[in-house]
Amino acid sequence: MQQHLRDRILRKLESLSDERGYQVLDYVEFLESRYAERPAPPASIFQRFGDAVEDSLRAGKVSATTISKAMGLMGQAMSVLDGVAAAGKSVASDIAGATGIGASRKPGTPEAGGPAGGAPSAPTSPATPRSGDQTT
Repeated sequence: MQQHLRDRILRKLESLSDERGYQVLDYVEFLESRYAERPAPPASIFQRFGDAVEDSLRAGKVSATTISKAMGLMGQAMSVLDGVAAAGKSVASDIAGATGIGASRKPGTPEAGGPAGGAPSAPTSPATPRSGDQTT
């Protein structure tokens, strides 16, 4: 859909009540089911959950005003959860990056300077005393 057409539809929707907005939504969903040329962009898990709650409230004959208020509160909660999810992903990627130092090495192959277990090997020859070291 062209951006100009989308903007024009949105301007017209702004003047309608919530009840009329739900009628428009029903009609758009009907048109989508019959004439969609391509699949709709996938909704996030939070959007799908919100849609399911909204549909359940509508099926239960709850007033449009009450649904609107409930969905407003859910929208705020979902934006908080989106922020928490983004923060969790960031922390997880930071941890993965910090522990991924040896990630390119295959398991069981020795690291540089050490045996297969990864621990550095002990010196095989006795250390020579340095000048100033006392020996007994």
